[in-house]
Amino acid sequence: MFDLNDIRLRLATHSPTEFDPNHTTRKAAVAIILRQRAEQADILFIKRAEKDGDPWSGHMAFPGGHLESHDDDLKAAAMRETLEEIGLDLSMATYLGAIDQQRAQPRGRVLNMLIAPHVFELHDEPTFDLNYEVAEVVWSPLAPLAFNHLHDTEIKPMMGKPTVFNGYRLSDRHFVWGLTYRMLKSFFLTLDQQWQEADTE
Repeated sequence: MFDLNDIRLRLATHSPTEFDPNHTTRKAAVAIILRQRAEQADILFIKRAEKDGDPWSGHMAFPGGHLESHDDDLKAAAMRETLEEIGLDLSMATYLGAIDQQRAQPRGRVLNMLIAPHVFELHDEPTFDLNYEVAEVVWSPLAPLAFNHLHDTEIKPMMGKPTVFNGYRLSDRHFVWGLTYRMLKSFFLTLDQQWQEADTE
């Protein structure tokens, strides 16, 4: 279920869960970007730049950001933000579909903000031009994530207390957790309804 042929077929028939926003709901979108390399599919992450006051400072994430008034929709917002953040033009990619929307919960606080993940497939080897918001682009094979081979935990402060978080460890410097981890789990469940997250006990 985790190669690109299966992903294309599954997303073509998926109807994502969407929240019913009100006039104060902030809306954002991210791009889940895939590519085929040799016999495996890869998925793209960014490492956000360190910034005081940013609840996602230094986090591993998918490229994306807030919906602007000139965006046609949330898909367009994901594409625009990807171009701005990493210089990647997704108009040349294949759009595979959307997965379930998520609520933002930085540091345990549930915000009136929804995030819509949209999935794209690249066909050519990309080049990147990172802006000030992004420190790195990191590719990871998709299957080891889906099969929980890279699952790990890390202790981070939460409301003044050390708290254990689940996530995926791509390297010593790249730990995928929080909102991006939740979106990955949603993605895997979309592809395989029998998928189960790692047993952490």
